[in-house]
Amino acid sequence: MNFRVNMRDGPARIGQLTIDTKIIVTPNIFFLHTTRCNAPPFADILLTTKRIHTKKPHLQIRESLFSTAKITPQKNLCLNEYFLYPKDVPEDLHLSARQQKQSEVCILPAKQELIPGLTQNNDATLFIIAYAFQLFVHQTDFVDFITELREHIGYQKLIYLPCVGDPTSLAFLTYLGIDLFDSFSACRAARNETFLFPHGFFRKNNLPELPCSCPSCRTSNDATAMGYKEILQHNYFMLDHEIKQVRNAIATGSLRELVEIRVRSSPHLAALLRILDLKHYQYLEERTPVVRKQPLIATTKDALTRPEIKRFQDRVLHRFEKPASAKLLLLLPCSAKKPYSFSKSHTLFRECLQRTTNPFVVHEVVITSPLGLVPRELELTYPASRYDIAVTGHWDEDEKKIIRTLLQEYLQKNHYDATIVHLPIAMQEFLCDLIENPHVTCKASPTSTESLVTLTTELQQMTQRYAKVRPQQRYHENIKSLACYQLGFTLANLLMDDSTITGKYPYQKILHRNTQLGMVTEERGFLSLTMAGAERLCNAKQYWVEIYDDFTLKGSVFAPGVKQADASIRIGDEVLVQKHNQLCGVGVALMNGTEMNHATQGEAVKIRHHL
Repeated sequence: MNFRVNMRDGPARIGQLTIDTKIIVTPNIFFLHTTRCNAPPFADILLTTKRIHTKKPHLQIRESLFSTAKITPQKNLCLNEYFLYPKDVPEDLHLSARQQKQSEVCILPAKQELIPGLTQNNDATLFIIAYAFQLFVHQTDFVDFITELREHIGYQKLIYLPCVGDPTSLAFLTYLGIDLFDSFSACRAARNETFLFPHGFFRKNNLPELPCSCPSCRTSNDATAMGYKEILQHNYFMLDHEIKQVRNAIATGSLRELVEIRVRSSPHLAALLRILDLKHYQYLEERTPVVRKQPLIATTKDALTRPEIKRFQDRVLHRFEKPASAKLLLLLPCSAKKPYSFSKSHTLFRECLQRTTNPFVVHEVVITSPLGLVPRELELTYPASRYDIAVTGHWDEDEKKIIRTLLQEYLQKNHYDATIVHLPIAMQEFLCDLIENPHVTCKASPTSTESLVTLTTELQQMTQRYAKVRPQQRYHENIKSLACYQLGFTLANLLMDDSTITGKYPYQKILHRNTQLGMVTEERGFLSLTMAGAERLCNAKQYWVEIYDDFTLKGSVFAPGVKQADASIRIGDEVLVQKHNQLCGVGVALMNGTEMNHATQGEAVKIRHHL
């Protein structure tokens, strides 16, 4: 058995599981195949109770070897007992009942305190959680167990959750880090005359009209007339449809959006997501990319606690440093179009600023939900460059609290001589008390003629009090602020020392004399380094990947060639590739640093430049 991860979206991943010569794409579903319950023809992998003649990979319940080959029964293990194995029994019983000889499959008791001992030095590829159904009922215990299990077994192992997983929960469970499920939920629901849908469960007597076009439902116009087999085939179709939806969402980087939609169907699932976000931020953050092409759709309160949102806020407060020459703070509302600079409203705001004789003494910061504060220098970075929210004009109390807290902490670190507030009245009401002597320029709408005239006048009067800041100086400071956010203060100083900025925003280059050190583009939003730029950062020992001496660097660095990597690396980060402690390449991380250190397969770094 061999498993390889091909794509990632948070803790979820699309993988390739090879059994003998058969390949199964994960996440996937074991479909139960017995004399009374046949698996559908579209099943990729089967769960059986007896030896069957099939070319499809299958897991045999009684003999419990994950293989298509002929097998010998093992007296010590009966997997169907583990499906019903209670988690709340003394530890001694857990240890005596578990599989004694480790193989490619490991049965793991649903007891969190046993995870370290049972997973250490365990070479199993597939971990099956015994009696997961009972564990799933206990919300906090379940999330704690799965996250700790994933932390201990690493990125290259599979987790199978027996008897748990239906069309409403597959998205969340995959996002949590689970790879394999089964069709027991479909069988159980069919016995109870219940139809499964991604948005909930419905008894057949409560469906006056069938909202489905699966083969089973197309042949019947009346749900009440459908029997067990017809309902079961519908439920199978829904499971297959949803797992494909989940894989598509992982491939496009939009699984979190799908999760937030699905958990609305169940208070239990909504609670699980909330526990995961609030209690296991580090688990999610290290697996969440820093760059993404897919827009972040923030239509629920769950978006406020997304890992990329919290990471952005944390970096703004603890990494970002305002341009040194900026003396005046200008608070602006967000716009529907991203990046903000290309919107109609912000074009008007910037025209007001450009009419002044000293525009570069002003620092623009956008107030928005769910991000909180977005300095103009960060408007090209994800998620600030790609998010969308429902705009109602009404600010939720949670949004108010988050923005107030962020603004208060930001102003404690970044000091300005004065603050101009060009925000709608609804925002002024909950922010102005945090600002000492705010200069309010918005009378009604921020883009009204009266408000724009007032803003222009206020900017002209306040900026002329300061010595004129040259454009080149401010361009340099803006890129340095971005570098602080991306790389941290130390690396930003090393990179930007004695450099100049050329090019027209948003495409700008960093030069040292005639040598290019890096570049900012609208598409990526981050600094992309050249070899000369990377050379400046080598001694700082951050964002580095050390490769083996015999590894030849060409197009990409693959996981087997990684000797060691900085654990702070996230997917999408700019990384320095070293050999013999000497720089030999620079590129973009396709795994986080921890996964690079443990992975044995897959592409780790996409190389941009190399020696």
